[in-house]
Amino acid sequence: METAADVGEEELLPPRSSLVSDDYEDVEEVEEQGGNLKEPLLEHHPINLRRHAPNNTSQLAIVGSNLCPIESLDYELIENDLFNQDWRSRGRAAILRYVFLKWTFCLFIGIVAGAVGFFNNLAVENIAGYKFFTVSDLMLANKYWTAFWVFAGTNLALLLFATVITAFVSTAAGGSGIPEVKAYLNGVDAPDIFSLRTLVVKIVGMIAAVSSSLHVGKAGPMVHIGACIGAIVGQGGSRKYGMTCRWLRYFKNDRDRRDLVTCGAAAGVAAAFRAPVGGVLFALESLSSWWRSALIWRAFFTTAVVAVTLRALIDICERGKCGLFGKGGLIMYDVTSDTITYHIADLPPVILLGVIGGILGSLYNFLMLKVLRVCSLVNEKGRAYRLLLAATVSIFISCCLFGLPWLAPCRPCLKEDCPSMGQPGSFKNFQCPPNHYNDLASLFFNTNDDTIRKLYSSETNDDFQKSSIMLSFVASYVLGILSYGVAAPFGLFVPIILTGASYGRLIGMLMGVNSNLDHGLFAVLGSASFLGGTMRMTVSVCVIILELTNNLLLLPLVMLVLLISKTVADSFNPNIYDLILKLKGLPYLEDHAEPYMRQLTVSDVVAGPLRTFNGVEKVGNIIHILKTTGHHAFPVIDEPPFSSSPVLYGLILRAHLLSLLKKKCFLPTCTLSSFDASKQFVADDFAKRGSGKHDRIEDIEVTAEEMEMYIDLHPFTNTSPYTVVETMSLAKALTLFRQVGLRHLLIVPKSSCYQTKLISKQQQLSEGRNSGYLHPHSIKKIHI
Repeated sequence: METAADVGEEELLPPRSSLVSDDYEDVEEVEEQGGNLKEPLLEHHPINLRRHAPNNTSQLAIVGSNLCPIESLDYELIENDLFNQDWRSRGRAAILRYVFLKWTFCLFIGIVAGAVGFFNNLAVENIAGYKFFTVSDLMLANKYWTAFWVFAGTNLALLLFATVITAFVSTAAGGSGIPEVKAYLNGVDAPDIFSLRTLVVKIVGMIAAVSSSLHVGKAGPMVHIGACIGAIVGQGGSRKYGMTCRWLRYFKNDRDRRDLVTCGAAAGVAAAFRAPVGGVLFALESLSSWWRSALIWRAFFTTAVVAVTLRALIDICERGKCGLFGKGGLIMYDVTSDTITYHIADLPPVILLGVIGGILGSLYNFLMLKVLRVCSLVNEKGRAYRLLLAATVSIFISCCLFGLPWLAPCRPCLKEDCPSMGQPGSFKNFQCPPNHYNDLASLFFNTNDDTIRKLYSSETNDDFQKSSIMLSFVASYVLGILSYGVAAPFGLFVPIILTGASYGRLIGMLMGVNSNLDHGLFAVLGSASFLGGTMRMTVSVCVIILELTNNLLLLPLVMLVLLISKTVADSFNPNIYDLILKLKGLPYLEDHAEPYMRQLTVSDVVAGPLRTFNGVEKVGNIIHILKTTGHHAFPVIDEPPFSSSPVLYGLILRAHLLSLLKKKCFLPTCTLSSFDASKQFVADDFAKRGSGKHDRIEDIEVTAEEMEMYIDLHPFTNTSPYTVVETMSLAKALTLFRQVGLRHLLIVPKSSCYQTKLISKQQQLSEGRNSGYLHPHSIKKIHI
């Protein structure tokens, strides 16, 4: 037989750290059932192959939660009779409406993300501000124990609240959310990651957690929040709540939702740092797997809207309408007043900062991974253990933040500056006599944003002692790692900036008069080096730092530090988000192939036996296959009498088969249907539901009489699936999956000349989808 096809679907094996049900059949068992994996599987009758079908479904677990199925996303353009007719039926007005809605959605995402970012910051500044204000007043009155219990009790209550709503309402809201967004944009759809309740828990929980004095930040959650906003906008309305519109049906597909999620993630970064260009570059460099120029324009427009929204809301606060601490503002460390002059002699300490950042950053990632593994074991035991872990971490951190400043000596200061309790970032008296301040308490008894602002400030070389900066660095480094083990919504970006600023300023103090650079500039470069050592981003981090500091003169030094720190850290381990992504068991297809993959062909790793459908298939057979397999696509084979010889007609998705079964458009006999599919169905009937929502075969009721009827699959089959020969190397297939964005790939024998011609045409296409995960030393076969 000259025409045959194998399927390589999305479920490529995940890393060994993932929780996977390893129930693949051995090659020997497949051969015993009548075939060799390297031979055309269609030589066996499709019905017979389906009789031997095992249930090879696999599950991946998110660490700290129950096992849950993780599906792939369909980015490929479906070309069948129904969808082609739907596009042909759209007039110029419909196309213009579609384009208009895309830009309108970006406008809406930008406004909402900007407003949410502003509200988050305002809430954190006021909650934390009033907490520190109350504790400082008690300290001035010499009520030290009362001050401690108020400080520790408030922190404990805030963190427990964040942990409770995360554990009982939406576990998907825990952490920064950046690994989940990155996995989604790579083609993986995990349940509940972009739901409305996840969005609400993320916002409320993040405010409480960041206000609880943990060494955490709100930049990471803002990325997830922006992505949630984009995904919800792309839902195309809600039938449950009667919020539907015919115009919105165009966006009920994974490709458009992917674009909106990307724009939302970029908007989240822009809202967190007031860095619109940095937000676009962050999404491009760190999150998205597929970019095109049109998407860059829309993402840039979205972040520009965020910047305008923030500016308008900040103007309101500057008029004193945002509370006592409303002027704390978003993260902004303006150093434009500095005249930055540096010479060749200043480069050695800058290079040293890059090396230190790479070493400390890789060590940070290593220790973070170890702590997360231990904490995940605790979190998996149940909600009570999550709360107990959160309480333990909160009490320990409160004791450290309250106890360590007692080790620092008091220092004199001017009366007008010491202390000024009503302004964030001012000197803290703590236990010191009048007209004195505690420099370590000034770093600990502030929000992380205000502490960073203090470390970045210029002309403050004498405000801090070396011992205090050293203690601040060690505390930030250790407490940042411990804080991230709690199952609550918060991020890593700001704590990493703070830790880097601490040792950067320390290096500047050690250099003394031997460097022309201000200590505050050393702190900025320290932050850059630690970001490069942990997150391994260069372009986006460089632009974000420049937008944060509002000083372009820092560009050469920041670029040098980032390049050095990233190069040093890459020799030890991957970036922090990739480590967390793998720990959570989220499949991710890397952008490069491992060397051993060039020694394997796709026929070496494909798993069988093959499941196929006839062009006109019995309803009972379809239901049986859908119930006994977890595959999401099936080849459709035309056999006599519908063709002179067996021919690969195309590929049909599981979701489309479920839609056909729900509509019950059955035929009494095994004949080609005479009706026009476009009159019986509309494209909206096959539209993708929201993220994490899928139809199930168990929910479809079919009578015994209907089980004996037939369905003509021809109008609903994708007639141009991506197809390759069996001799293609595994490395080349991985590149195809990654760059084109495939979810399914058909493999055919090299002897089929017809299929060989078809391959060269299919490889020119540029849209598709992926769900596979290729990992060194873990791939043996592809689950079809």
